[in-house]
Amino acid sequence: MAKLRIRKSNHALNRSLGGDIAINIILIIFGAFMFIPMFYAILQSIKPLDELFIFPPRFFVVNPTLKNYGDLFRLMSTSWVPFSRYIFNTIFISAVGTFGNLMLSSVSAYALKKVQAPGSNGMFRLVQYSLMYNAAVAGIMNFVTMSMLHWVDTYLAIVIPAFASSLGLYLMGQFMDSSVPAEIVESARLDGSGEWRTYWSIAMPLVKPAWLTLIIFSFQGLWNYGASIYIQSEQLKTFTYAIQQILAGGIVRSGAAAASTVVMMVVPVVVFIISQSNIIETMASSGMKD
Repeated sequence: MAKLRIRKSNHALNRSLGGDIAINIILIIFGAFMFIPMFYAILQSIKPLDELFIFPPRFFVVNPTLKNYGDLFRLMSTSWVPFSRYIFNTIFISAVGTFGNLMLSSVSAYALKKVQAPGSNGMFRLVQYSLMYNAAVAGIMNFVTMSMLHWVDTYLAIVIPAFASSLGLYLMGQFMDSSVPAEIVESARLDGSGEWRTYWSIAMPLVKPAWLTLIIFSFQGLWNYGASIYIQSEQLKTFTYAIQQILAGGIVRSGAAAASTVVMMVVPVVVFIISQSNIIETMASSGMKD
């Protein structure tokens, strides 16, 4: 019988320099294509009106101007509610909603995945199934609930539902399952650590990429929160809603609309760039199975 011969080598298999260069070139090309929409939005914001409506449209700017930004801030100053109030509402809702979402999702994920109470697996599956449904399906029931709780026309109508994000609980649960070994949790319990201390001092540091990703997703969603059926008072409305109302004046405000697009995307883009590596790691780990 012929024996299988195994070749032994002391050299590790590595990509060649040409392979590394080719991969980097491909990544640069794809990165450029992903950046084009953002770059085009910036170019649109510095085009005068005659270039915005030229046909066929031009990609680059011939006569760049900052007049669109001046028009936008002039329109903002004409609002009867101080624009600082809209900005405060957006920052408050985004910060409080994101913090509550992070805490509730992480605590719930730890309880479902590491405490292993009866029915925890079934409850987590319900969370997964809830991702298939659009929030608009429960719109009427949500409004009735808000009315019964007297939360309509208050911050609570936006902030409290943001706490209970199915996506946040799913991400944290998957990462708790794959990145927090059961042996570490059991060892902490044997050493006298309580569940809260184990969650905060052991589990949370191990799932840092997951909660950083959750912060980004939650913050971006709340930052772009626009009109709402739960808010009627002008003093409680968000910056996005105010911008939309200002720019509803027709085609003459197209330049200001282009400038507002850039203004609205600056903060989410900066937050995303800072933590993009953690998003990639979380998305890769959230699909892991035992």
